[in-house]
Amino acid sequence: MRSAYLVVATGVVIVMAGCSSSKPAPAADAEPAFRTTGSIKEIMDSVIDPNADVLWESVSTTINREGTIDKMPRTAEDWLMVRRAAVTIVEATNLLVMDGRIIAPPGHKSEYPGIELEPEEMQKLVDADRASWVRYAHGLHDKAMLALKAIDAKSVPGLMDAGEGLDEACENCHKHYWYPEKKSS
Repeated sequence: MRSAYLVVATGVVIVMAGCSSSKPAPAADAEPAFRTTGSIKEIMDSVIDPNADVLWESVSTTINREGTIDKMPRTAEDWLMVRRAAVTIVEATNLLVMDGRIIAPPGHKSEYPGIELEPEEMQKLVDADRASWVRYAHGLHDKAMLALKAIDAKSVPGLMDAGEGLDEACENCHKHYWYPEKKSS
């Protein structure tokens, strides 16, 4: 009987040892995993906007005296360039929601005072309702994923539709954080 208890006790010790983590607990002074260097404005100006332009400008129809010119991705290289832009936007949405990311560099002022909010006002809106900020960023992510899906299918109509959705996602966020209607006090 005593050997049965010893076998059970040994089994319990083995199971407990197997369930415990072999990784040491992180040190309290460990360096953070991410370094949020660029502001949201800088990410928008340097990453999202230029790549959105690649998507929006990849499909167009121009009618002039010489006739109709349809622009669209035609070659493997064209599709690759547009795909890279879509992937960049998809991943940049993750940069927007990283903790510690500020709206604009310190001291930055609005380019269009009175039309758009000042960075401090935008920051207050984001800080007051972070969940909405994340939803807007995820909305942009989802629309960029639709573009990526259309690109992978080499669907020009799908890419056009996705471009409209991307514009809508951008405008929805901008209406809330960038140039919301001023309410009279």
